[in-house]
Amino acid sequence: MMDASINVSGRQLDDEKIRVLMTSTSYPANLEDWRGLFIRHLADALGRRDDLRVSLWAPPGDVHASVARVATPAEDEWFSSLIREGGIAHLLRKRRIRGLGRSFALIRNLRNAMLRVECDVYHLNWLQSALALPRNSRPALVTVLGTDMHLLRLPLMRAIVRTRLRGRKVVICPNAEWMTPELERSFGDCARIQAVPFGIDPRWYSLRRSLDRSAPARWLVVSRLTRDKIGPLFEWCAPMFADGSRELHLFGPMQESISVPAWVHYHGPATPDQLHDWFQEARGLITLSRHSEGRPQVMLEGMAAGLPIVALRTPAHENILRHTVTGWLVETQAELQSALDTLDNPQENARIGDAARWHIEAEVGTWDDCARRYTTLYKQLLPAAAT
Repeated sequence: MMDASINVSGRQLDDEKIRVLMTSTSYPANLEDWRGLFIRHLADALGRRDDLRVSLWAPPGDVHASVARVATPAEDEWFSSLIREGGIAHLLRKRRIRGLGRSFALIRNLRNAMLRVECDVYHLNWLQSALALPRNSRPALVTVLGTDMHLLRLPLMRAIVRTRLRGRKVVICPNAEWMTPELERSFGDCARIQAVPFGIDPRWYSLRRSLDRSAPARWLVVSRLTRDKIGPLFEWCAPMFADGSRELHLFGPMQESISVPAWVHYHGPATPDQLHDWFQEARGLITLSRHSEGRPQVMLEGMAAGLPIVALRTPAHENILRHTVTGWLVETQAELQSALDTLDNPQENARIGDAARWHIEAEVGTWDDCARRYTTLYKQLLPAAAT
C-alpha cells in the first residue's frame, strides 16, 4: 500500500490513489490490433493496481475498466484522421510539410490535455511528448524507445526538451540500458535516468513448443517491413532456405514498398493469437534489423516462449541476448549460416530456448511487474509531506 506520508499539491493522500495521466500517440483499437499493443498491456496493468487512478490520453481503443479515457471527441477524431494518414513518422518521411503541421498540432493537443486533466504525475510515452509539458511544477515520468534517440540528433532539440523539464521532478525511463549513457549526457543534470524494461504477457511464459522434426524447419521473422527493419535478411537467407529444408515465414505490416522474394512465406500483419500458434511450431526467430530500437517486444515475447533468437549484432540486440547462451548474435552471412545449422540440433535448440525463457522471466517478468516498477517511481517523484 502507498505510504500515508505522501503529500501532493497540498493535499494529503493517505489511502487515496495516485492520479496518473498517461499519454501515448499510439494505441491499438483492440487486442487484435498490432499498433501500440504494448501500451494497451501497460495501461491495463496500471489500471489493475489498487493504489493508482489512471487517466489515458491516446487514440481511440478499448481500455481496462479502471482506466479513464480523457481524449475529447474532437481529439479522438483528430487521432483517427492521423492514423488514416499513416501516423506522424510516416508523414515526416513521405510528406514533410504535412508531417510538421501534424507534429505541432499533436504538441498543442497534448498540452491542452495535460492542462485539462487533474493528476499528480504525468506519465508520458516517448521523449518527444516532453515538448508539450506545460509550465507548471507537476512531476513527470518520460519513457524512451530507441527510435526516440533520433530526436536528440535534431538541431537544438536537446536544449528545447531541457527547457520543458526544468522546474519539476523528472525521471526519464529508457526501456533498455544501452540508451542510458547518452540520456545521462543530455539530461542527467535536470532529470533522473532510470532504465525500466517493459513487461511480457504471461501467456508467452506458459507456451511450450512442440516441433515436428519430420517437417521443414520453420523460422519466423516478425517485423514491420521497412528497409532498416528487414536489413540484409533476404540476401543472407536466400541460400539457406533455397533447398526447402527450411522455411522462412515473415509477419508484419508493409510500411515501405519492399519486394518480398517468392521463397519467403509472407503473411502480412499477425495477431498475438496467430503468433502464439506459430511460436509453438517454430525453430526460432530471426531479426537482422538495423533499426534503432530499445528492446524489441517481439524478441522478448519469443524468448519468454522459449524460442531461440538469432539477431544481427547491434546495441539493442546485445542488450537482450548473451551470445550462444540466451540467443545468437551474428555479423555476417557465414555466422548466420552457422547459427541456423547449430540450432537445427534439437538439444542445442532447447538449451538456448530454455535459457532465454529463464533469463527473461527473471529480468523482465510480466506487465504487472512493469506496472510495479513504474509505481515505485511515481511515489519517488511525489513530494514528501511536510513534518
